[in-house]
Amino acid sequence: MKLDRLLAITMILIHKKRIQAKELAEMFDVSVRTIYRDIETINQAGIPIVSYPGANGGIGIVDSYRLDKNVLTKEEMAAIAIALKSVSTGYQDNHTNVVLSKIEGMLRTQEAQVFKTISEQVFIDVSPWDAELSQKEKITQLRQSIAASHLVSFVYHPASGEPSQRTVEPHTLMLKAQKWYLYAFCTSRQDFRLFKVARMKDLFIHPDDTFERKEIALDQNVWSKEWHSSTQVIELVLRFSPQMRHRVEEWFGLESITHEDDGSCIVRVDYPEDEWLYGFVLSFGHYVEVIEPPHLRNIIRDRAQKTFSLYATIPQET
Repeated sequence: MKLDRLLAITMILIHKKRIQAKELAEMFDVSVRTIYRDIETINQAGIPIVSYPGANGGIGIVDSYRLDKNVLTKEEMAAIAIALKSVSTGYQDNHTNVVLSKIEGMLRTQEAQVFKTISEQVFIDVSPWDAELSQKEKITQLRQSIAASHLVSFVYHPASGEPSQRTVEPHTLMLKAQKWYLYAFCTSRQDFRLFKVARMKDLFIHPDDTFERKEIALDQNVWSKEWHSSTQVIELVLRFSPQMRHRVEEWFGLESITHEDDGSCIVRVDYPEDEWLYGFVLSFGHYVEVIEPPHLRNIIRDRAQKTFSLYATIPQET
């Protein structure tokens, strides 16, 4: 991840007077050209870094400028450490350990224990309970393809419809609701699409095929806008049993809920209608009733009846 590398380079330059660009490139497994681009980025952030010629030359911070090691407090460095450790549970990244060791190297001996205590107070494990090694490897491969701007091919199995072969320009990995997604430009659809990583099969990275990254506005949460702009969005009215109150409040938010005198909850939300929605409603079992729209009520009823029919007959023992 570029941010990790930039932070690590900055920490190295704080502790070393000068270092060769080639040495940094080997350390982070990138090209010398990439290192010089990183140096320019750090310069733009206000830390003056220059190249010194000669046998004892290299890259270093301008002699007249020294970054105060206290620019980050122990609490702030612990927050960075927590974030890096948490992200690393989702994919393999050797640079994370480098960054963490550099952060720890900034601390004086008496500060190290305080930092360790603070950084261990919170740990966010983004991997699911039933995480498979193949899933983590897939995330790692996708992340590497994004960093190298390599095209990626895979067979995509959507929730509805037939599987299809896709070749995409990967731009961003996203973790949402404990699921990993790839935001990529699909070459066959000629538009950006959001792909669920768990639905990708036969992933292949094209080492000789690169692309030029397109401008995307991640801060505007483009995938959520696309999801809510679907032409299939419908208005739902759901009634939940009192036993589900806390789960409903956490999922939908208090603004969408009306509490009834009997303790039940009425929820009014807008969701796209697709297979995901049917499965989502059915996941609440008999604790939810669809009030509106009528056609969705019929769909849920029919599917529930089919599920009941599977268990209506007790199989004969053999």
